Amino acid sequence: MEFTMSGRLEVRVTPADVGKRVSLRSMTDPGDTGAHLTDTVGVLTSWTAGVVCVTRKNGVAVRIPQERLVAGKVVPPAPARRRDLPAASFTELTRVAARGWPPVESEPLGEWTLRASGGFTRRANSVLALGEPGLPLDAALEHVTAWYARRALPAYVQVGTGAEGADELLAAALAERGWVREVSAEVRIAGLAPVLDAAEEAGSEVAVRLDRAPGAAWLGRYQRSGEPGPEVLRVLGGGPSVWFATVPGAPAGAARPAAIGRCVVDGRWAGFAAVEVNPDRRRQGLAHAVMAALARQALAEGASAGYLQVEHDNAAALGLYTRLGFAPHHTYHHYRAPRG
Repeated sequence: MEFTMSGRLEVRVTPADVGKRVSLRSMTDPGDTGAHLTDTVGVLTSWTAGVVCVTRKNGVAVRIPQERLVAGKVVPPAPARRRDLPAASFTELTRVAARGWPPVESEPLGEWTLRASGGFTRRANSVLALGEPGLPLDAALEHVTAWYARRALPAYVQVGTGAEGADELLAAALAERGWVREVSAEVRIAGLAPVLDAAEEAGSEVAVRLDRAPGAAWLGRYQRSGEPGPEVLRVLGGGPSVWFATVPGAPAGAARPAAIGRCVVDGRWAGFAAVEVNPDRRRQGLAHAVMAALARQALAEGASAGYLQVEHDNAAALGLYTRLGFAPHHTYHHYRAPRG
């Protein structure tokens, strides 16, 4: 339904607009004489039983009682990104990132891809939900949970939000079914040449060694590997053209490196990950030096754009990548199946 409020404010959004990007203005508490107005922008993911649900670009769902709406309209897709950033669609970037962190085992479900790697990282042990699963959603999720249960793994679905072509509707549908959003991460992009310039300017004058495979010392510094089994090595080493950067520890011959990083080159894209620095060597430009060495190698192989994925609560990494020129493109989330 469409209805008009007092004055010139109108609610021009209807249940038929589910799936579209909207801007809504609502009262925080209509029963309070001092009620405030608040604005919500995102994708209209449901309108049922008098409650409007809008999913913001960060994946957070906002539910608004219909009677609190003051104004609303459908708005165009998010404005074009900065001209100094590489052009990238949500689907292209998601597929490139998936190739850069490949699972040990995968199986299609319609246009979805089920991925498993012995539990090493959620990205390599979750459903890549691009397109349609070829089944009604409940049947697809039942298939997913059974597939992961046979591998003694929890069932996760990776869903993107915040970019044209992302899937806020699926995120809302999973939440309605009790799936829990456990981890969210930003996907950021940048022009590769400016990244190299910024990294060289701020980097330390240290030797950075590049190798095609992670050695024992590199793995000893990498916080997520634990006891590296074959799954860890296959995921880390997978991808079109993979490089591992190492800054040797001090004194010479120290068991663990002072800093490490990983880069995978895939056509015009270079994906950066696993940039870690010994806590005793932080704020010495080592992370910049690692990024510079990897970016220089990627440029030599013909890459022109960079991407990376960083969790929302990793303030140090977000600060580093912002200084290097990486800007947010979209967000992805891992939804875990209800326990039991």
